[in-house]
Amino acid sequence: MDDRQYVMAVGSDDAGVNLKNFIAEQLRNDPRVKEVRDFGVEDEGDKTPYPIPCIKAAEAVARGEADRAVLFGGTGLGEAISANKVKGIRAAVAHDPYSIERSILSNNCQVLALGERVVAPKLADRIVKQWLGYEFDPSSPSAEKVQVIIDYEETGKLPT
Repeated sequence: MDDRQYVMAVGSDDAGVNLKNFIAEQLRNDPRVKEVRDFGVEDEGDKTPYPIPCIKAAEAVARGEADRAVLFGGTGLGEAISANKVKGIRAAVAHDPYSIERSILSNNCQVLALGERVVAPKLADRIVKQWLGYEFDPSSPSAEKVQVIIDYEETGKLPT
């Protein structure tokens, strides 16, 4: 990895706010992170539906205002589904080292979703740090497959 510094977006609902706050602080102390933009709720009393902060964070990535985003909820599943509705975004839930690696190296994933009810804070910190250590190689064999996804999103047609 080079000396790149990321602008990170984070987002959560009330079910993921504690993990979001913990990871946001870890990111602020990570030398690879230049800035953390928080689109999530402030506390467990804010019952904003999870798609709202997740879509806002994913939109920031899609617009180029953030490089990547990490989203938090109870499981991370709804958060990833919501982010994937934003044009140009590829979001994944990943908890194991291989899936974390492949989310970037095989899928050029810009959004990671984690569940506060699934992943303990220290493990989440390790996951996010590992995830930030990977960069997609546009000359890799996976680039052609990612392009199929991008083209389908643009045209609604699969290659023949």
